[in-house]
Amino acid sequence: MELLISENIDRVTVSKIASKAGIGKGTVYKHFLTKNEILVRIMLDYERGIARRLADGIEKAQEGDPGAVSKAYFESRLARPHLDRLVQKLEDRLIDAEDVRSQLEEFSQIRRSHEDALGTMITKLISEGILEDVPPHYHYLSCWALAQGAVDLCFNKSWGDIQDTASLMGFITSIGVTMGNRGQYHQAGDHTPKTS
Repeated sequence: MELLISENIDRVTVSKIASKAGIGKGTVYKHFLTKNEILVRIMLDYERGIARRLADGIEKAQEGDPGAVSKAYFESRLARPHLDRLVQKLEDRLIDAEDVRSQLEEFSQIRRSHEDALGTMITKLISEGILEDVPPHYHYLSCWALAQGAVDLCFNKSWGDIQDTASLMGFITSIGVTMGNRGQYHQAGDHTPKTS
């Protein structure tokens, strides 16, 4: 994986992957028929990790920590921005690859399961008056947008040399956990909190 992060994906061959792993190319081909299968496996492992963290966050939210779901999501995506960025590149590259169609469908199902779980939890938090009463997808897509922006920030030519990236990602996570809380939303042009 580190090889794919540090080099151009097209230049990384199965031979290079095998060499980096300290195994023979034949051993790699015993487990993966194509390079695309290796790449999609990275995507699946990453998305499964996010799903596990979200499941833990949902459990904590059900036990009384309403910010646990958002925190789990941000920590999952921002812990290793290079890996998050790699998975995005792999997704773009493989989206139409026929040889890994079933794995890509599984990848999409895992990601959609996040949406279902988040929608259910957000609806509950809205009904409890913790989050703003807007459609649930406003909340989770706002989280996605903030996380996406944070990952992109790490690779921005103007801002990519930030020395305290880990602290900045922690700060962004803290903002992400509280954004959307009831009383923070303003109508367009209005500077007072929206009331029910």
